[in-house]
Amino acid sequence: MNYLRTAMLLAGLTALFMGVGYLIGGASGAMIALVIAAATNLFTYWNSDRMVLSMYGAHEVDRNSAPELVGLVAELAGRAGLPMPRVLLMDEAQPNAFATGRNPENAAVAVTTGLMRQLSREELAGVIAHELAHVKNHDTLLMTITATIAGAISMLAQFGMFFGGHRDNNNGPGIVGSILMMILAPLGAMLVQMAISRTREYAADDLGARIVGQPMWLASALVKIEGAAHQVPNYDAERNPATAHMFIINPLSGHGVDNLFATHPSTQNRVAALRQLAGELGAPAAPSVGANENYPPRGPWGRSSRGPARGPWG
Repeated sequence: MNYLRTAMLLAGLTALFMGVGYLIGGASGAMIALVIAAATNLFTYWNSDRMVLSMYGAHEVDRNSAPELVGLVAELAGRAGLPMPRVLLMDEAQPNAFATGRNPENAAVAVTTGLMRQLSREELAGVIAHELAHVKNHDTLLMTITATIAGAISMLAQFGMFFGGHRDNNNGPGIVGSILMMILAPLGAMLVQMAISRTREYAADDLGARIVGQPMWLASALVKIEGAAHQVPNYDAERNPATAHMFIINPLSGHGVDNLFATHPSTQNRVAALRQLAGELGAPAAPSVGANENYPPRGPWGRSSRGPARGPWG
């Protein structure tokens, strides 16, 4: 059902894009819009990962520079049946993470230094598993395509405003129609983009929890990250709000409710779904997970006194 909803929403986004082109230039305008979308997505397909990682100043790490982090990613990738992705670190105080790449063979997982400092090893494992679930579900490419089409719709709508103001109402959308198109078309694209994002977040939570085997590790991490998002600004995300949907928790404002304009589902709803999954899997619930958990949480997972890391499953 999730895949069907995603396909329908993506089809609606494409139809909206072509509709804006049609209002501007009729049938030929719709075809031109389709060609523009194809060309833009072709460029994005090959370059999206480098573009977004560059926006956040992410630098690649390896087993020499970050042995525990890279080892954890490798262990989880093996459990997920995925090739080893690139692992990158962002010098950012807000705990957060995202995955990118056009396919599992060219994937990258990026985490912030704040995430490394604030989460336990088990919670970090839940976050990494969630991001690997996006990779396994090919969400990284899907979300980039939706962001690209949504941006192109906004560009076309602005062009339509200029174009409509210089054409006769019988041949173009007219000035009133152009103003409405300039407002409604980007709004519609944004809503579809957000709907796709929220659909895929639930799917990634479910698969990620199954990969790591402990749904409540991810639930605990989500609560902590959301609490930090309210208090610690992510200035790179503020400069690039179109990428907010890529993060595990909205880095802009950390919305706490499921509403029409939220890029992510409610954390409360996500935790509830993970609790239900934990019951189905027979996994223990984590009593520390709750909406009132304070930030900052306990110390860095990498400084645990439990000795050398054996993997988060014992």
